[in-house]
Amino acid sequence: MSQAVLDGVRDLLPGLRERADEAERLRVVPEASIKELEETGFFKLLQPKRFDGFESDPIDFYTAVRDIAGACGSTGWVSSVVGVHPWQVALFSDEAQQAVWGEDTNTRLSSSYAPTGKATVAEGGYQLSGKWSFSSGCDHCSWVLLGGLVFNADGQVVDFKTFMVPRDNYTIVDVWHMVGLAGTGSNDIIVDDVFIPEAFTLSMGETGQCRGPGQEQNPSDLYKLPFHSIFTGTITTPIIGLAMGAYAEHVEMQKARSRAAYLGEKASLDPFAAVRIARASSEIDAAWALLVNNIREEQHYVSRGEKIPLRTRLKVRRDQVLGSQRAIDAIDGLFEASGGRALATGTYLQRAWRDAHAGRVHAANDPERALQMFGAHEFGHKVDPGMY
Repeated sequence: MSQAVLDGVRDLLPGLRERADEAERLRVVPEASIKELEETGFFKLLQPKRFDGFESDPIDFYTAVRDIAGACGSTGWVSSVVGVHPWQVALFSDEAQQAVWGEDTNTRLSSSYAPTGKATVAEGGYQLSGKWSFSSGCDHCSWVLLGGLVFNADGQVVDFKTFMVPRDNYTIVDVWHMVGLAGTGSNDIIVDDVFIPEAFTLSMGETGQCRGPGQEQNPSDLYKLPFHSIFTGTITTPIIGLAMGAYAEHVEMQKARSRAAYLGEKASLDPFAAVRIARASSEIDAAWALLVNNIREEQHYVSRGEKIPLRTRLKVRRDQVLGSQRAIDAIDGLFEASGGRALATGTYLQRAWRDAHAGRVHAANDPERALQMFGAHEFGHKVDPGMY
């Protein structure tokens, strides 16, 4: 079924590209695009089979995201971060899973994982309050996953959890006015003293150990992979897709371009132009190949019932942050070499340049932290595996 979904997504790409300007104008992905993606089954790629999902290979999911972003960066970004959430919901208690999908298996969730909320221990659960930013695609969702620190009665932090909150219990504040990823509708979420039952929470400490109560109902190897590998890949993949889309447009533009400053010489005959696209394509291919190879390596350990080595998990993050950088470097080089026409409103290149740099500032793309941890581990220093 995954191939059918991929084929369906590819059929949508011309339409998604045509709506890219509309997404920027609306500041959210058009409802028509979300509906079309839903009809292909895209949002169920990582969803458990018992809720009409496909439990697909993560690489199939990433491939679909890459292709979508190659048509429209904002749609690719929202598709990625909304489409990955069924993977985490599968780790929650069965009660929580039933609440989300029991009546409608098309239910979608957005998120904001930074622990900017505060939860206090209460009987049977927690009282949650706070404000969260950057919840991409929240207007298309009826639940949200929020990060929060848990405090006991003495005011001490005792856990870092993900809280699953239904739409009636939070407010969306429209604040998204941005120059990049402008169509993602990454608005603020506010929760005001709402009770969250224990069953609707997931400890990030447990998640970091590749465990969750939902594995009892969803025993697939898919749900035994590390959270921080799967989720950070959802941030890099749209950027790689943007680079692929920028590359394709740059090559077509250069084929048709004559440069007046060089007596009408065709740009495609410039040997330096050929070198530039060779370098850019290599960087893009390297970013994608490493992402795929690293997930495959983790799957190998899981399929054998073995614990994934910490070094492998750190390598995933090393190559993920560098993969984002490789893709952005490729876009920068292509944009700089494309001439003034690339600046025109409506071109994919200028939008990809803006969108990729917007994606670069996401916390998952903080290179120094990920690289420092990999290097520290290589030197034999202790690294907290819960973060990877």
